Amino acid sequence: MSYVARADRPADKAARYAEVAEEIASVLDGEPNRIARMATLSSMLADAFPAFFWTGFYLVDEAKQNELVVGPYQGTLGCLRIPFGRGVCGAAAAQQKTQVVPDVHAFPGHIACDSRSASEIVAPVFDAEGKLIAVFDVDATEKNAFDQVDAEWLERILQRAFAA
Repeated sequence: MSYVARADRPADKAARYAEVAEEIASVLDGEPNRIARMATLSSMLADAFPAFFWTGFYLVDEAKQNELVVGPYQGTLGCLRIPFGRGVCGAAAAQQKTQVVPDVHAFPGHIACDSRSASEIVAPVFDAEGKLIAVFDVDATEKNAFDQVDAEWLERILQRAFAA
């Protein structure tokens, strides 16, 4: 099911997240491959929310535990590598906490992978043992596109997909 109308009101947005969360869980049921799960989740969320301009994962690099490397995503070209602590993705990885940024141009150290990005949300992704394995990054071309509803639902979807 594709969602074409923008969910502007928090109740509408939460309802859409609840719907897509169940769709994602159904599609991912029984799939053990983490990359397949990430690619599918990115695709389904990008399709569900038209405001999502760039939607995808940066994986913790196994060789360099303090660096992220681009993973499955939907959108324009992403940055290939991001050190922990740098930009919104690096902050989410270093702090292991979701970052909601209403205006990326006001965020200290923002990395402009695409100059059209105006706001961003990045959530850490943990495996079943609680180890950070990635961050999930969503950019929008408008300011103030993300809020606590997005943070809560993305965290819930990611937890169900990767830590359950």
